[in-house]
Amino acid sequence: WLVPLMALLIRLDSAGPVFFVQWRSGKDNRPFRCYKFRSMRLNDEADTLQARADDTRITRMGRFLRNTSLDELPQFWNVLKGDMSVVGPRPHMESDTQRYADAVRGYGIRHWVRPGITGLAQARGLHGHTDEVAMAERVKADVYYVEHWSVALDLKIMLATLLRARGWV
Repeated sequence: WLVPLMALLIRLDSAGPVFFVQWRSGKDNRPFRCYKFRSMRLNDEADTLQARADDTRITRMGRFLRNTSLDELPQFWNVLKGDMSVVGPRPHMESDTQRYADAVRGYGIRHWVRPGITGLAQARGLHGHTDEVAMAERVKADVYYVEHWSVALDLKIMLATLLRARGWV
């Protein structure tokens, strides 16, 4: 019931498709099509320019979707397809993978596992627009996750993500 409702609200808010589809870097650095609810106006920089908090490309509905993380809901389709996991390092757009692969030590380790809808970096609040310093912090969390994976760690990350999304952390 939520998907049709979100689709209607997105279409009423702005012109364009309901879903945003972007090539992302997955396990073993294989590209895959990542699905999200569209939160921005159609633009030519979607595959090269990360969104910022004050980004004018973000629609009113898009701001709500991003603040509640509901824009990520279609990624459960990626999980069903086997491209993603519920928990793992967040997949980056291919231009970011190219940009950070050599600039951030250990960046490639994050591609040893399936990317996730949420990850340790997100559970720690390390998300949104980034630069090389912020990416290094995310990668540190991603590498820790890859090297220390367990069911218990996944459960902790899911709980922390939920608490953060609700504003309780």
